[in-house]
Amino acid sequence: MSRVLLLRHGRTAWNEDGRIQGRTDTPLSLAGREQVRAWRLPAWASSATWYASPLARARETAALLGQPAPLLDARLLEMSFGAYEGRRLAELRVELGAVFADNEIRGLDFHPPGGETPRQVAVRLALFLAERTAGGGDLVVVAHKGILRAALVLACGWDMLGRPPIPIRDDHGFLLTTGAGGRPTGLDSLTLRPALA
Repeated sequence: MSRVLLLRHGRTAWNEDGRIQGRTDTPLSLAGREQVRAWRLPAWASSATWYASPLARARETAALLGQPAPLLDARLLEMSFGAYEGRRLAELRVELGAVFADNEIRGLDFHPPGGETPRQVAVRLALFLAERTAGGGDLVVVAHKGILRAALVLACGWDMLGRPPIPIRDDHGFLLTTGAGGRPTGLDSLTLRPALA
């Protein structure tokens, strides 16, 4: 069994502006850096093996958490949103109308032009977990919202239609437990902020 702490990177200017980032390599914003500096991780995280997406916002988040050289794995990249990157969801819904609505109701098979599907992201994450948890041991993974959504797909069977079974919140991570073959056996939300006295 392995524990895998999945963290989404801190906020970026594109997050704050409501833009779809995907593979666009945006850095953390000033507010994002302050956000991450306030996080407190479980004590076991310091002795875990750290992995990160190769994108700057994930690597910078790991560095701010005391891990300047996490192992990089391309399977942890954000979902590629292709032609939708840099756009706002509300704008796409207005501009593309029924075409975009028909794409959205495909759930796991939503497919941005020139991008990938959430199902493909879940396959990437499953392969990562199978390989990296094969020998046991704990992991901390700094990645993206698409990877956290993929964890919900794998652990909860979410079809990405309707609300996620566990909300993806700012200043929260997911604590995933894996069994044989890296298959998720449990998933919980974990607050990264210390309780106020």
